[in-house]
Amino acid sequence: MNRADVPGLDKEIHHPTRLTVAAFLSGCAEAEFGAVRDYCGVTDSVLSKTVAALEKAGYVSVRKGYLGKRPRTWVALTLNGRQALATHLAALEALAEASRKAGASGTAHGGAGHDGEHGKS
Repeated sequence: MNRADVPGLDKEIHHPTRLTVAAFLSGCAEAEFGAVRDYCGVTDSVLSKTVAALEKAGYVSVRKGYLGKRPRTWVALTLNGRQALATHLAALEALAEASRKAGASGTAHGGAGHDGEHGKS
């Protein structure tokens, strides 16, 4: 089995930063841009590009406003984004489970214990 054989993997969420943003936002109704940036450990620029890509895919919404006199940006995971994240995580788990089973049954070529000498130890 390879990644292409796993239905549900989402190329828009698969990148680690995008996955982290989506997972973080899944835990709240919305989050202030700075809170998401700090949690993900990325720069404003990286998060801005990540949010733009997720927004283009329809997975996040962006709301701009003010907190007092200071401009703020809030980001929220849309319903489509929540569904895509759940599907992607289920696909990752299916991939991991299939891989564990293949490793345990010895159906993987070159697996643990394989010395490349056709049974010679």
